[in-house]
Amino acid sequence: MAQEESTTTVVVAIAANLGIAIAKGIAGALSGSAAMLSEAAHSLADTSNEVMLLVAVKRSDRPADARHPFGYGRERYFWTLLAAVGIFVGGGVFAVFQGVHELFGGGGEGGHYVLTYAVLGMAFVLESASWLQARKQLREDAEQMNRPFRQQLFATSDPAATTVFAEDSAALVGLVLAGSGVGLHQLTGNSYWDSAASIAIGVLLAVVAVVLGHENRSLIIGEAADQRLVDALRSDLARYPEVTSVDEVLTMVLGRGEVLVAARVDLEDEVRAGDIEALARRMEREVAENHPPVRHFFLDVTADSNTPDGGAAVNPAEA
Repeated sequence: MAQEESTTTVVVAIAANLGIAIAKGIAGALSGSAAMLSEAAHSLADTSNEVMLLVAVKRSDRPADARHPFGYGRERYFWTLLAAVGIFVGGGVFAVFQGVHELFGGGGEGGHYVLTYAVLGMAFVLESASWLQARKQLREDAEQMNRPFRQQLFATSDPAATTVFAEDSAALVGLVLAGSGVGLHQLTGNSYWDSAASIAIGVLLAVVAVVLGHENRSLIIGEAADQRLVDALRSDLARYPEVTSVDEVLTMVLGRGEVLVAARVDLEDEVRAGDIEALARRMEREVAENHPPVRHFFLDVTADSNTPDGGAAVNPAEA
């Protein structure tokens, strides 16, 4: 269900942005507005980026194999990082260049204002539909994870929805900036406003790209799971009467809703080495039942060297 929701969010965004890019391009070509041409490039870049997000959603869902025993979940972060680069280059850099070029090149002719405003209005409606779909998914995910919406934006293990939401938020602000620039150009006859709007759109997209890139870089490198999950795992393991201490709980996000856990625990001296394997298996089973996101669970169990059966036991196991 979560996979289908991500796919729906991305497909809605692709359809909206492709139509918007064509309309903006026509309006920009006829009016000569730098802001509209920047917005057309922005929407075209968004469309390309969302195609990459769709690839990310599909490819990351492939099952584990011998070459990738933990699955392909983190491939989602690679493609989303490429999408962030696309926002920066295809949207931000182009928009700033277009604005600066018009500013020092004498400005555009202006005109075709009715068409321009109509396209901006239509784009705002379509972008809003895509934005609402992304917001809906993020809100549902936030409720499922029992955390605030704002935290879900950057704590989610599914960057596709966050990227679409950030792109659409930037697009809505960009439309307001473009409309303001065109309107002030029309009122004052000075193309400076149109150029300034284009540059502002470029700066906005660059900021969004840097934020998304930073978040995906963290996930690619290997980000820890939600601290609440770590604390819950530590608490659950400490409840076993055989456990004297939980020395370490290490986690890493592998993909959307997929976490790897490695824990090290010390046991009571009286626990015999022959009983440790059964205890480890029971821990694995109960962790899997209580914490569904934990897909792989490795346990390092140690017993005191003076135990009656003759020594320490280190028993790594995978859930």
